[in-house]
Amino acid sequence: MLFQALDNKKECVGIYCNGELLFSDLQMSALTATWDYSQLLENQEQIEYAHLYCGKTLDEACPEHLDTLWEDSKQKLRAFLRSFHEAKLSLDDNCFYDLVPDQFLMEYYECRNKITNYVLNNYERPDNYEFLANLTRVTNQIATNKLNIDKSSLRPLMYKLKVRNFMKKLDIVRPYVEYNIFGTKTGRLTTKKNTFPILTLDKEYRRILKPANDWFVELDFNAAELRTMLALSGLQQPQEDIHEWNIKNVFKENITRDEAKTRIFAWLYGSEKESKRLSTIDAKEILRQTYQREGIVSKHWTGSHVRTRFGRTIPSDNHHALSYIIQSSCVDNVNRQLIKIHDRLANNTTRVAFTLHDSIVLDVPNAERGLIPELIKLFSNTDLGNFKVNISAGKNFGNLKRLNL
Repeated sequence: MLFQALDNKKECVGIYCNGELLFSDLQMSALTATWDYSQLLENQEQIEYAHLYCGKTLDEACPEHLDTLWEDSKQKLRAFLRSFHEAKLSLDDNCFYDLVPDQFLMEYYECRNKITNYVLNNYERPDNYEFLANLTRVTNQIATNKLNIDKSSLRPLMYKLKVRNFMKKLDIVRPYVEYNIFGTKTGRLTTKKNTFPILTLDKEYRRILKPANDWFVELDFNAAELRTMLALSGLQQPQEDIHEWNIKNVFKENITRDEAKTRIFAWLYGSEKESKRLSTIDAKEILRQTYQREGIVSKHWTGSHVRTRFGRTIPSDNHHALSYIIQSSCVDNVNRQLIKIHDRLANNTTRVAFTLHDSIVLDVPNAERGLIPELIKLFSNTDLGNFKVNISAGKNFGNLKRLNL
C-alpha cells in the first residue's frame, strides 16, 4: 500500500494513505512503498523507498505530466515554510502536520504518492538497494543527534575575518549533521544545505564540537584507498602502516613516509610525467605487480560503466575508471562498517556522532570505555579484509590524540 509519512520525527506519528490522513491505529504491516525513509518507519523492513530506486530528488524524479501539480504544491509549501520562519516556529520542535491545513497535506502528499508510484514503475531496483536502505536508516538516526557546539572556544580567534564569518554561519545552520547519500557519483557522502558542514569543517574550527557524553573516539582506516586497491588485487592486508610497508617492499629506499606517500599517489592518480619523475623503473614494476592498476580497471570497467563488487554502477570513461572504482569501493566499505558499528550500539549510550570520509567518530561515556576494543575489532573486520585502524580520542573534536590500543 502506497503512503507518505507526514513528518520525519519519530514522535510525530501520522501518514497519508488512500486519500486519508491517519494519526492512530496505523496498520504498519500493510504499508509497502513510500518516497523516502522517516523515523516512524524504523524496523519496517517490508517498505520500498522510491528515492533509493532513482537516487534523485522529488523535483528531478517528477515526470512531465505531474510538473504543474508538483510545482503548485511546492509553491504552497514554500509559503508555509516562510511563514514558519517569520513566526519563529521551528520544525525541530513541532510536527509539520500540526502547522498546516489538512487540505494542503492531502494535496501535497497525494502528489508525492504519484511521483513515488511513477518511479517504482519506471526504474529498476538497484543491486545495492539493501545497503542503501540501511545507510539511509543510519544516517537518518545520526541526523537526530543534536551537536554540542561550544562557540566560546573560538573567541580567541575572533580577530580573524574568516572566523567571524564562520560564527555568523553557525547562526543559520541547524546544529545537526544531515547526510545526502546521493551527493556524489562514487557514493561519498555530502551534507545537506543549512545543516552542520562536518565534512568540510576547517580543522581550526573543530574545537567547537564537544561530545554529549565524555569522549570523542575516532576510528580511522590507515590508508583506506590503498588498502582497498590491495584487496581488489587479491592481496593480504599489511598489519603495519601501509606507507612504511611500501618503503620496505616497494620503493626499497631510505625515504620518508611523506615521500613514499607522494610517490605512490603520483603513480596511482597522477600524470605519466609525475610517475616517471617520482618512481624508479624497478619501483614502478613492483607497484604494477602489487597494486595491479590495469587489472583492476579491466575487471570492473565495462567500457561505459564502472561496476564495483558492492553493486554500485557508475557511468565512466577509461580516464576516470580507476579513481571511480577505488573511491567508490572504499566509501562503500567504510559505510558498511558504519552500519555495523551503529547497529552494535543500539542498546548503548555510546553512539556514532558522525562519519568523515574514511573514519567514524563515536561519542562515548566513561562508563562504556570498555567497549572500544570490541568496536575497533568490528570496524577493522571489513568485507575487503582486515584493515589497520588508527584510534584517537579527546574531549573535543579539535584535540584528538592518537591512542595505541
